Amino acid sequence: MAEPTLHAMHIAMAEKGKQAALAHRHDEALRLYRDAIRLAVSAKAPEVFFRHYSQCVMESLELTGQLDEVAHFCREADAHYRGLAVDSALHRKDHGSLLERLGAVLLKQGDVPAARQALEQATALAGKGVLPLAEQLQGWLARGLSCTPAQVLQAQRRHQYFVVRPGAVNEALARVAPAALPKGLNPQAAFA
Repeated sequence: MAEPTLHAMHIAMAEKGKQAALAHRHDEALRLYRDAIRLAVSAKAPEVFFRHYSQCVMESLELTGQLDEVAHFCREADAHYRGLAVDSALHRKDHGSLLERLGAVLLKQGDVPAARQALEQATALAGKGVLPLAEQLQGWLARGLSCTPAQVLQAQRRHQYFVVRPGAVNEALARVAPAALPKGLNPQAAFA
Protein backbone atom coordinates (compact mmCIF):
# COMPACT_ATOMS: atom_id res chain seq x y z
CA MET A 1 0.00 0.00 0.00
CA ALA A 2 1.36 3.42 -0.93
CA GLU A 3 2.32 5.88 1.75
CA PRO A 4 -0.25 8.69 2.13
CA THR A 5 0.74 12.06 0.75
CA LEU A 6 0.71 15.26 2.80
CA HIS A 7 -2.46 16.17 0.94
CA ALA A 8 -4.18 12.92 1.94
CA MET A 9 -2.98 13.33 5.51
CA HIS A 10 -4.34 16.85 6.00
CA ILE A 11 -7.72 15.76 4.64
CA ALA A 12 -7.70 12.68 6.91
CA MET A 13 -6.78 14.79 9.94
CA ALA A 14 -9.59 17.23 9.26
CA GLU A 15 -12.13 14.41 8.85
CA LYS A 16 -10.87 12.82 12.07
CA GLY A 17 -11.26 16.24 13.71
CA LYS A 18 -14.86 16.38 12.52
CA GLN A 19 -15.49 12.97 14.08
CA ALA A 20 -14.08 14.26 17.37
CA ALA A 21 -16.19 17.43 17.19
CA LEU A 22 -19.37 15.43 16.60
CA ALA A 23 -18.47 13.37 19.68
CA HIS A 24 -18.14 16.67 21.65
CA ARG A 25 -14.36 16.23 21.99
CA HIS A 26 -13.63 19.73 20.77
CA ASP A 27 -10.12 20.00 22.25
CA GLU A 28 -9.08 17.00 20.17
CA ALA A 29 -10.93 18.38 17.15
CA LEU A 30 -9.16 21.74 17.46
CA ARG A 31 -5.75 20.05 17.65
CA LEU A 32 -6.50 17.97 14.56
CA TYR A 33 -7.86 20.93 12.59
CA ARG A 34 -4.82 23.04 13.41
CA ASP A 35 -2.48 20.20 12.41
CA ALA A 36 -4.49 19.78 9.19
CA ILE A 37 -4.02 23.49 8.47
CA ARG A 38 -0.27 23.22 9.02
CA LEU A 39 -0.06 20.18 6.74
CA ALA A 40 -2.21 21.85 4.08
CA VAL A 41 0.14 24.84 4.09
CA SER A 42 3.15 22.48 3.89
CA ALA A 43 1.53 20.69 0.95
CA LYS A 44 0.76 24.03 -0.73
CA ALA A 45 -2.88 22.97 -0.88
CA PRO A 46 -5.42 25.30 -2.51
CA GLU A 47 -6.81 28.05 -0.27
CA VAL A 48 -10.21 26.36 -0.13
CA PHE A 49 -8.76 23.83 2.34
CA PHE A 50 -7.49 26.57 4.66
CA ARG A 51 -10.89 28.31 4.54
CA HIS A 52 -12.75 25.08 5.26
CA TYR A 53 -10.47 24.03 8.10
CA SER A 54 -10.64 27.51 9.60
CA GLN A 55 -14.43 27.28 9.50
CA CYS A 56 -14.22 23.96 11.37
CA VAL A 57 -11.97 25.61 13.99
CA MET A 58 -14.42 28.50 14.40
CA GLU A 59 -17.31 26.06 14.88
CA SER A 60 -15.55 24.14 17.66
CA LEU A 61 -14.53 27.38 19.34
CA GLU A 62 -18.08 28.72 19.07
CA LEU A 63 -19.66 25.52 20.36
CA THR A 64 -17.35 25.52 23.38
CA GLY A 65 -18.20 29.13 24.24
CA GLN A 66 -14.89 30.69 23.15
CA LEU A 67 -16.81 33.52 21.55
CA ASP A 68 -14.17 36.24 22.02
CA GLU A 69 -11.71 34.19 19.94
CA VAL A 70 -14.29 33.67 17.21
CA ALA A 71 -15.22 37.37 17.14
CA HIS A 72 -11.53 38.34 16.97
CA PHE A 73 -10.90 35.95 14.08
CA CYS A 74 -13.98 37.23 12.24
CA ARG A 75 -12.91 40.86 12.63
CA GLU A 76 -9.38 40.06 11.40
CA ALA A 77 -10.75 38.12 8.44
CA ASP A 78 -13.20 40.94 7.67
CA ALA A 79 -10.29 43.38 7.50
CA HIS A 80 -8.46 40.94 5.20
CA TYR A 81 -11.47 40.62 2.87
CA ARG A 82 -11.90 44.39 2.74
CA GLY A 83 -8.28 44.72 1.60
CA LEU A 84 -8.67 42.30 -1.31
CA ALA A 85 -9.13 43.63 -4.82
CA VAL A 86 -11.59 40.85 -5.67
CA ASP A 87 -15.30 41.22 -6.31
CA SER A 88 -16.97 37.96 -7.24
CA ALA A 89 -20.15 36.28 -6.04
CA LEU A 90 -18.06 33.65 -4.23
CA HIS A 91 -15.96 36.33 -2.53
CA ARG A 92 -19.06 38.23 -1.43
CA LYS A 93 -20.68 35.04 -0.09
CA ASP A 94 -17.52 34.03 1.82
CA HIS A 95 -17.13 37.52 3.27
CA GLY A 96 -20.84 37.68 4.08
CA SER A 97 -20.82 34.29 5.82
CA LEU A 98 -17.91 35.46 7.95
CA LEU A 99 -19.91 38.52 9.00
CA GLU A 100 -22.92 36.28 9.59
CA ARG A 101 -20.78 34.26 12.03
CA LEU A 102 -19.66 37.48 13.71
CA GLY A 103 -23.27 38.60 14.03
CA ALA A 104 -24.37 35.28 15.53
CA VAL A 105 -21.50 35.34 18.03
CA LEU A 106 -22.20 38.94 19.00
CA LEU A 107 -25.86 38.05 19.56
CA LYS A 108 -24.79 35.18 21.82
CA GLN A 109 -22.65 37.69 23.72
CA GLY A 110 -25.59 40.08 24.05
CA ASP A 111 -24.14 42.89 21.89
CA VAL A 112 -27.29 43.52 19.86
CA PRO A 113 -26.20 46.79 18.12
CA ALA A 114 -22.92 45.28 16.88
CA ALA A 115 -24.68 42.04 15.91
CA ARG A 116 -27.29 43.97 13.92
CA GLN A 117 -24.54 45.87 12.07
CA ALA A 118 -22.60 42.68 11.24
CA LEU A 119 -25.74 40.90 10.03
CA GLU A 120 -26.79 43.86 7.87
CA GLN A 121 -23.32 43.97 6.31
CA ALA A 122 -23.42 40.20 5.76
CA THR A 123 -26.69 40.24 3.83
CA ALA A 124 -25.75 43.39 1.92
CA LEU A 125 -22.53 41.72 0.74
CA ALA A 126 -23.90 38.27 -0.01
CA GLY A 127 -27.23 39.36 -1.46
CA LYS A 128 -30.82 38.48 -0.64
CA GLY A 129 -31.53 34.79 -0.08
CA VAL A 130 -27.88 33.76 0.23
CA LEU A 131 -27.54 33.79 4.04
CA PRO A 132 -30.90 32.67 5.45
CA LEU A 133 -29.65 32.59 9.05
CA ALA A 134 -28.47 36.20 8.87
CA GLU A 135 -31.81 37.20 7.37
CA GLN A 136 -33.77 35.37 10.07
CA LEU A 137 -31.72 36.90 12.88
CA GLN A 138 -32.17 40.36 11.33
CA GLY A 139 -35.91 39.74 11.20
CA TRP A 140 -35.97 38.82 14.88
CA LEU A 141 -34.03 41.95 15.77
CA ALA A 142 -36.24 44.18 13.58
CA ARG A 143 -39.32 42.87 15.40
CA GLY A 144 -37.69 43.49 18.79
CA LEU A 145 -37.59 39.79 19.68
CA SER A 146 -35.08 38.50 22.17
CA CYS A 147 -32.29 36.35 20.81
CA THR A 148 -30.92 34.13 23.55
CA PRO A 149 -27.82 32.05 22.84
CA ALA A 150 -30.02 28.92 22.82
CA GLN A 151 -32.39 30.46 20.25
CA VAL A 152 -29.47 31.51 18.06
CA LEU A 153 -27.97 28.01 18.29
CA GLN A 154 -31.31 26.44 17.39
CA ALA A 155 -31.59 28.73 14.33
CA GLN A 156 -28.00 27.93 13.35
CA ARG A 157 -28.78 24.22 13.38
CA ARG A 158 -32.04 24.67 11.48
CA HIS A 159 -30.23 26.58 8.71
CA GLN A 160 -27.31 24.09 8.60
CA TYR A 161 -24.91 26.88 9.55
CA PHE A 162 -22.44 24.33 10.89
CA VAL A 163 -20.47 22.44 8.25
CA VAL A 164 -19.49 19.80 10.81
CA ARG A 165 -22.72 17.86 11.24
CA PRO A 166 -23.81 14.23 11.11
CA GLY A 167 -23.66 12.87 7.58
CA ALA A 168 -21.10 15.45 6.45
CA VAL A 169 -17.99 13.54 7.53
CA ASN A 170 -16.16 11.25 5.15
CA GLU A 171 -15.58 8.24 7.42
CA ALA A 172 -13.37 6.48 4.85
CA LEU A 173 -10.99 9.43 4.62
CA ALA A 174 -10.87 9.75 8.40
CA ARG A 175 -9.36 6.25 8.58
CA VAL A 176 -6.28 7.02 6.48
CA ALA A 177 -3.23 6.38 8.66
CA PRO A 178 -0.48 9.01 8.41
CA ALA A 179 3.12 8.22 7.54
CA ALA A 180 6.07 10.19 8.86
CA LEU A 181 4.99 13.78 9.32
CA PRO A 182 6.98 16.99 9.27
CA LYS A 183 8.76 17.74 12.52
CA GLY A 184 6.41 19.05 15.21
CA LEU A 185 3.32 17.29 13.90
CA ASN A 186 2.48 14.06 15.66
CA PRO A 187 -1.19 13.19 15.40
CA GLN A 188 -0.48 9.43 15.59
CA ALA A 189 -2.79 8.96 18.58
CA ALA A 190 -5.72 10.33 16.62
CA PHE A 191 -5.35 7.60 14.03
CA ALA A 192 -5.14 4.66 16.43
